[in-house]
Amino acid sequence: MSGTPRVALAHHWLVGMRGGEKVLEQLCLLFPGAPISTLVSNRSKLTELIRSHPIRESFLQRLPQGPRRYKSLLPLFPLAIGALRAAPDADFLFSTDASVIKGLSVRPGVPHVCYCHSPPRYLWELQDTYLRQTGGLGALGRTVFRAVTPYVRSFDRAASARVTHFIANSRFVQQRIQSAYGRPSEVIYPPVDVDSFQPDRPAEDFYLIVTELVAYKRVDLAIDAFNRLGKRLVVLGDGPEGASLRARAKPNIEFLGRAPFEMLRDRFERCRAFIYPQIEDFGITAVEAQAAGRPVIALRQGGALETVIDGKTGLFFDEQTPESLAACVEAFEQRSFSAAACRENAVRFRPESFRDAIRQFLTAKFPALFPAGWQTIAR
Repeated sequence: MSGTPRVALAHHWLVGMRGGEKVLEQLCLLFPGAPISTLVSNRSKLTELIRSHPIRESFLQRLPQGPRRYKSLLPLFPLAIGALRAAPDADFLFSTDASVIKGLSVRPGVPHVCYCHSPPRYLWELQDTYLRQTGGLGALGRTVFRAVTPYVRSFDRAASARVTHFIANSRFVQQRIQSAYGRPSEVIYPPVDVDSFQPDRPAEDFYLIVTELVAYKRVDLAIDAFNRLGKRLVVLGDGPEGASLRARAKPNIEFLGRAPFEMLRDRFERCRAFIYPQIEDFGITAVEAQAAGRPVIALRQGGALETVIDGKTGLFFDEQTPESLAACVEAFEQRSFSAAACRENAVRFRPESFRDAIRQFLTAKFPALFPAGWQTIAR
């Protein structure tokens, strides 16, 4: 084709700025002005860069409390996405997805690349955990939810078959894409704003967790380990598990709730080490800790295996138990770690590296649309 392609973007939902939205933000830099399709949005929670793009929401946006209670509306996701569709004049669709927005329709023959943060765990693996975290359903709602899950899962699998190419955010997710969808993918790690952290502050005598307080993050495991150790642990974040975790903790464990970035950065830069007891698909916070020069004590599973260098930028514990974590903390205190080595490992995840990798991927797969040397494609 001649001229520049008309690129459309899609993202599962736009209700805050977490890791997935940081990926979308980088795509907004690569494709200025590209329209974004999404299930629901809360524009006040988005950056100016994302808000500068046309945003098209599904009909879920117009339902009472739709942008706030969207997780409870999962049975409607296929219908909402089917009615939404991508921009009709799009020559190329680039979706970023941890749900089912990959099912967005485009004109026949239009290539579709999906940057997959994860096949949705509430469809494929962790439905019971999802139901515990989704308030307001009640017993009847949970029964209906389980009844419709095969339908939504079928929609997700059919949608995956229409994707031209998948990009996985880690080798761990690459394996999950193959398992869930039977599709190959290439790995491009997500962007991390490593330059917002300074690695030269002295470490103080406390350990740190930064996370949503939900069941699968396994903060309970860390609480039990540090109750036993008697060492100081600072927890940043909140969520449905917050009250029970606070009740479980001894006085050596401090909960600071959701914090502004300035407080988060300060604690990253001053902690002795970052505690990472959960299984994550990639895990941006573990990289942020290393950007601040702090080592990571992580479970030896999931994305941490790709972001933490054992014995150099952190230590792994082998069993998801308080005993295994406590033993790892004690072993950690018998060793020394270089802040410079932690920082050096983190800088490979800079946003510039992400954009370069996306450019190279698109040039290799779609040279007619994205010739060698392309920088930004404006609509």
